[in-house]
Amino acid sequence: MILGIDTSAGTSVAVVAADGEILSQLDSPDPRGHAEVIGTLIERALAEASARPADITHVAAGMGPGPFTGLRVGIAASRAFALGRGIPVVPVVSHDAVALERVLHAALVGDDEPAPFAVVTDARRREVAWTPYDGIDDDGLPLRTADPALVPRDEADALLAARGVARADADRIPAAMIALAAARAVAAGRAIAADDALYLRPPDVTLSAGPKRVTS
Repeated sequence: MILGIDTSAGTSVAVVAADGEILSQLDSPDPRGHAEVIGTLIERALAEASARPADITHVAAGMGPGPFTGLRVGIAASRAFALGRGIPVVPVVSHDAVALERVLHAALVGDDEPAPFAVVTDARRREVAWTPYDGIDDDGLPLRTADPALVPRDEADALLAARGVARADADRIPAAMIALAAARAVAAGRAIAADDALYLRPPDVTLSAGPKRVTS
């Protein structure tokens, strides 16, 4: 079983079986209360899946894009659970989960080749994060055509129109799709995201350059 965790928007936790069956998914839409709910959601997701911590073989962590404070809660929880169990963490680009859900839905309604689209999420500060996709690859994973990037909110529509991609706004990241993407990546023996959080802007706080010179 794979435990999926994402805190790049709200907080989402899921348990997915090796064959891709979604055994549980719990969500909190609060974009700022990750630390308060993450432990409870993990406990409840395991209970609803009738799973013990010992049943989990991998932890899938949504790596963003997303705000620094939110992302670090989910990534820390993923690493802490995996460390306690001695199992690997599988990093997943959070937008991939939305893209995978969209592609699976398209296949369900008979559209096997959905038009190119871009997942768009709120990045705050009058910007959005976007990632373009074009279908699915041979491993059953969404085919990213460029890395996630930021664009001013007022310029997003023009940019996507110029790229010829439809806009797919998302206000939630489904942890079940985070786990499913991880399961497919593990089965294919490949990495689909870096181990570091996907922050698209530099931190507001920087290291000091050293003590200031004091003169009399």
